[in-house]
Amino acid sequence: MDHFRAIGPQLFYSFPIQVEEREKLDAFLQLLESSQVWKYLNSKDETGRPTYDQYRLFAVILLGFALGKASLREIESSCRNDLRFIYITGGSYPSYVTISLFIQNVITPNTEQIFACIVKRIFSETQLNMQTVFLDGTKQEANANKYKFVWKPIHYHQKLSDKVRALLNTLALSNNVPAEGILSSKIIMDKLDEAKQIPPENVPGGLKALNAMRNNLASYLLKTVEYEEKEAICGPNRNSYYKTDHDATAMCRNRITTVAWEVTYMRLTLYRLLSVPDSSFRI
Repeated sequence: MDHFRAIGPQLFYSFPIQVEEREKLDAFLQLLESSQVWKYLNSKDETGRPTYDQYRLFAVILLGFALGKASLREIESSCRNDLRFIYITGGSYPSYVTISLFIQNVITPNTEQIFACIVKRIFSETQLNMQTVFLDGTKQEANANKYKFVWKPIHYHQKLSDKVRALLNTLALSNNVPAEGILSSKIIMDKLDEAKQIPPENVPGGLKALNAMRNNLASYLLKTVEYEEKEAICGPNRNSYYKTDHDATAMCRNRITTVAWEVTYMRLTLYRLLSVPDSSFRI
């Protein structure tokens, strides 16, 4: 039994779909059928009015996301106006609510099984293997607020550590303190505990000056913790992040500073699907 199949050509098409596009869609549906992904698309809802064909609905959702449809409303609109979607749905027009419920109730609980079925079938049909892996660096524009970026505070952290060393020298607490580099918050915290044990008569200016230096050391500790948190968010390979999206970073594109995600991922030889001329599954 064919689960993924297009409705036969209608007698009168105002705008018939091109043969080349029809062949691509047929190959796409045949791939879904042979992957046996239909085993995970059985909806249990039998109440209310008749439901849409769940296999065609899954096919248009997958096609919509593959073509860059960013929202469910765009997929709904394509089912009404795009001949490729109409060819798959057979003229039915699912709403974005129907699509959303189908994704939540059917696709999401079986995401891993669906993904595994389709990928295994693609590898089988194209005779690819998973031995070849490529490291790919991709930059994608993000939607974070570009005025809320945070630079990695390495320079300011170093200057703050120098101030801490100068203050510890004044308090005669510079023992076991590295002479160079950035001081960690743990070191400063330990020195702050030692500063609380210093008698006021050992410091020029007495108790007032000692309290001021203790307060300064405490403020340096808080600032150090803040810098360490920002550096941890940036990680070793980035110089900035955004408050509204920690995964985004600032970069210059077309002479304009924009917000973007810098993605490094492992890309399998699946990319060859779009470059093999004789592949019947090229879509």
